[in-house]
Amino acid sequence: MNKSFFWLAAALAPLCLTAGPQKPKKIDGSDVKVPAGFTAKLIAEDVGAARHMVVSKTGDIYVKLAKVKDGKGIYRLRDTDKDGLIDERTGFGDYPGTGIYLKNGYLYTSSNTSVYRYKLNASEEVMAPDQPEMLVSGLLAKGRDESKSIAVDNQNNVYVNVASWSDACREQGTGKGMMPCPLLDSAAAIWRFKANVTGQTYANGIRFASGLKNVVGLDWNTKTNSLFVMQHGRGKFHDFYPQYYTPKHSEELPAETMYEVREGDDAGWPYIYYDHKQKKKMLAPEYGGDGKKTAGEKAINPVAAFPAHLGPNGLLFYTGTMFPEKYRNGAFIAFHSQSPELHKGYLVAFVPFKNGKPSGEWEIFADNFAGTDLVKPTGPVQHRPCGLAQGPDGSLYVSDDMNGAIFRISYQPGKPTAALPKKK
Repeated sequence: MNKSFFWLAAALAPLCLTAGPQKPKKIDGSDVKVPAGFTAKLIAEDVGAARHMVVSKTGDIYVKLAKVKDGKGIYRLRDTDKDGLIDERTGFGDYPGTGIYLKNGYLYTSSNTSVYRYKLNASEEVMAPDQPEMLVSGLLAKGRDESKSIAVDNQNNVYVNVASWSDACREQGTGKGMMPCPLLDSAAAIWRFKANVTGQTYANGIRFASGLKNVVGLDWNTKTNSLFVMQHGRGKFHDFYPQYYTPKHSEELPAETMYEVREGDDAGWPYIYYDHKQKKKMLAPEYGGDGKKTAGEKAINPVAAFPAHLGPNGLLFYTGTMFPEKYRNGAFIAFHSQSPELHKGYLVAFVPFKNGKPSGEWEIFADNFAGTDLVKPTGPVQHRPCGLAQGPDGSLYVSDDMNGAIFRISYQPGKPTAALPKKK
């Protein structure tokens, strides 16, 4: 064969390799981008639609599934041979859901309509997996944003998210907001119930904080003795209000927001939204807003704000000692979606805290769970971070509810930690 043939074959080879649909590379922990000194490891796959999770003091992982797998909605994952990989899975609970919390000798879990608890033994193993106590029943689920995330404080109270099933509380088929919004009587709020009393219903609960469209990530901060929540922002502005908002506005607004909430607080949904570019609470267009009018004098301010549509699904305050000092008592956030503006998403972010308040800009801590370029995708998204948990050694666990993966992120002392990119 002549040289021209070899030259032509070499030139065509890349085209042959990329022709037709390509099967994306299956990512493992080594593909997850973390700061220097940290290591991400894929420890379990095909768990199911893994939502929130907790880790016992012996290292067992309890994970709640959004859909039952083999008839079970909760799985205990165990590494029996101590090689760092899960090799034993035990399922219990016949209901799907999101919420799970470990506190004071009990495992608390939720379906989309109820809250349960399981008694644990000294090793934090569930003693009667087929006999949970029902703490709360009859929580609303209307077909959208049904998940009931939970947190438990130090006074035997359990906090439950009851999301709105309406994005902006509009009159059906119009851009007009309902005034007052009738959903606020029973949804778009955090409800508080007793964590040690069975048989409760809505009538037994307290509407602890309102004006929160949908909270999936929440955690009780033991340093401030208060509840922090991550709110999913609303959707489109431009569909009914093109005179004020463009499609670009709908991509960039409103912010995803972190709030510290106390009893009686109101975050303002649906009447206001938070604009992280102007750093102001704005009047929603359904209620007379035009993108310039501020509002919400009585509504609480977010303690941190993030780009629109990132979908914050997990929140964890880090109390371990494995990670460097800068991470102590700070907040990790699992973002379940992506920002059309940044072309970033499917990541775990970090917010440093000092004296109970954010002390710096948020940072991307763990990235590339998607396994594809989000600007020019080379294949489908592979993993969507959803839940976060802290191990007894201080390692960080991340769940994925798309393909049922569990990742463990650890830190080896002595290695320098690289500076992380900061996002405003």
